[in-house]
Amino acid sequence: MTNRTDSVKQELERLRSLISDYNYQYYVLDDPSVPDAEYDRLYRQLSKLESEHPDLVTDNSPTQRVGAKPDSGFDEVVHELPMLSLDNAMDDEEMASFNRRVQDRLAIKDDIEYVCEPKLDGLAISLLYENGLLTRAATRGDGMQGENITLNARTIRSIPLELRTEVPPKRFEVRGEVFMLKSSFEALNDEARNNGAKTFANPRNAAAGSLRQLDPKITAKRNLSFYAYSMGIVSEEFELADSHYERLQQVKELGLPVSPEVKKANGIDGCLKYYQDIMDRRDSLEYEIDGVVNKVNSIKFQERLGFVARAPRWAIAHKFPAQEEITQLIGVDFQVGRTGAITPVARLEPVSVGGVTVSNATLHNMDEIQRLGVKVKDFVIIRRAGDVIPQVVSVIKDRRPDDSSEIAAPRTCPVCSSPVERAEGEAVLRCTGGLICSSQRNESIKHFASRKAMDIDGLGDKLVEVLTEKNFISSVSDLFRLTEKQLTGLERMGEKSANNLLKALEKSKETTLPKFLFSLGIREVGEVTAKNIANHFLTLDKIIDATVDELIEVPDVGPIVAQHIHAFFDNKENLEQVKELVELGVSWPEIEKKSDEELPLKGNTYVITGSFEGISRTEIKERLESLGAKVSGSVSKKTTALIAGEKAGSKLTKAESLGIDVLGADFLDNYI
Repeated sequence: MTNRTDSVKQELERLRSLISDYNYQYYVLDDPSVPDAEYDRLYRQLSKLESEHPDLVTDNSPTQRVGAKPDSGFDEVVHELPMLSLDNAMDDEEMASFNRRVQDRLAIKDDIEYVCEPKLDGLAISLLYENGLLTRAATRGDGMQGENITLNARTIRSIPLELRTEVPPKRFEVRGEVFMLKSSFEALNDEARNNGAKTFANPRNAAAGSLRQLDPKITAKRNLSFYAYSMGIVSEEFELADSHYERLQQVKELGLPVSPEVKKANGIDGCLKYYQDIMDRRDSLEYEIDGVVNKVNSIKFQERLGFVARAPRWAIAHKFPAQEEITQLIGVDFQVGRTGAITPVARLEPVSVGGVTVSNATLHNMDEIQRLGVKVKDFVIIRRAGDVIPQVVSVIKDRRPDDSSEIAAPRTCPVCSSPVERAEGEAVLRCTGGLICSSQRNESIKHFASRKAMDIDGLGDKLVEVLTEKNFISSVSDLFRLTEKQLTGLERMGEKSANNLLKALEKSKETTLPKFLFSLGIREVGEVTAKNIANHFLTLDKIIDATVDELIEVPDVGPIVAQHIHAFFDNKENLEQVKELVELGVSWPEIEKKSDEELPLKGNTYVITGSFEGISRTEIKERLESLGAKVSGSVSKKTTALIAGEKAGSKLTKAESLGIDVLGADFLDNYI
């Protein structure tokens, strides 16, 4: 029995020490070394072990505290009302258990009304207004005391310096989350890479690091945002609403932003429906969220439910499947793309990330490998967000095995053995093999057949590989020479499937000049650039004959892209392919130069958000572009108007804050 107790004590000490270290890295240094999922697992292990051995719980255990002691770089602030953390539900069953506990404690069988809020991945802060003026801002810290970050908080434009009321309360504390938009995060990391500086692992990291700069001028440049989610201390003369949702409306009326995604939900079914809906839309939001916070709406019920040591009994965070995980890098493969770019791909011990098993992740290029300092056999953190290719974001260097090894760049192409080159000013290695490289050829054909290019239905990646292996095709033009006899001779390809593919090939010949240009796979010529080139020159012959200087005159085409286009059509093999495609029947309607009268929206920029009845966002985009407008993915001061449908979300909030017109899709009816 003594041995068993000693073993438990050792495990408790190990977990407490590890979690304390991670707390310090997360809350104080703003430089976590493990993903949240790993921290949560360790915390749950510790909680479970302590619940089984309550006599071994110590006062200094991380379970008895909220966060970590603040750093000494800022003055300390003692929270009059503790800023507690939340318990987590990791799946639907744990959410249902939470709901049952709430019903049992309240002795209520009917559905409880909850408020569902996106769990923002940022940094919790407290804002204190005295007589309507912002007098203090503080971080959450360990929940009991945080850091005074007033000067930095004042630089955040979404935080008002004065409440919007003629009769302000004497004291009014608002609590919320400081976060960074995805676009701001990418811009910040791009700048860091260009300057050879350390990049941030995720937007939460970036927001925390930015808010805790000793120089407020640096914070001001970081473009931070803020959403309020609760009240703290409020002086007695201010009449508070009796529900959480209505209190958020009071906060909003006083001039503080609240997430437009906050909704009331009836019972556990309403909570789960909200969870699924916002998880489906997660990647389209302009900011990172890692779950949903569910709160009992009635303040009277909240008071009856009360608190446990570190969390309220009336709220819980329903976490999304982790987008970051730890696994081991067991090797690196080098893949060759259609333009010859050689990309290092990490081979990983399979691990579930965001509900998907991941065994490979991109390392981007050799510069990124050097920046990360990653080696074969390292334990790494990988990140997967939506449909984005998983990527290695950092290395856990204190877990590095003794037999780890350096990752060496290839000197020859791993597919065709041609020499590898690296152009001056580029981070990418490229195979010089061109069409003799089977990987470049295969990727070019796959791109040519893709939906946004020639849209050849039924010609998937695997079939392309089979056709090239059989030597039935060696170029894109060979696709239109395929015969029924060749296709029916393939495994799992019957007569009907063969005829369907041949019909799809014939149908794809009727295309547009922009799609045809895009299908050729010219470096850095995407859909928008292809459309701009086609509309500028009107004919393929004029594009082929264009000089670099003439190409630069096209909107969005700079010197580098112009060089790529000119070099492509200056290549005899490429020109021969284009000529063969036209001779085989690929054609498009003539483009007529539109007058300014036919382009009434020329010079205007629109952003589309939400869902629309009877028309897709793609159709709206095409209509706008046909009228001369530019369509952007994000709202800015240069936006002419936002076209908003149902569930418009954060783009609508930003447009309203900038005073930008908001229109429905029916405004296009004026231009029929």
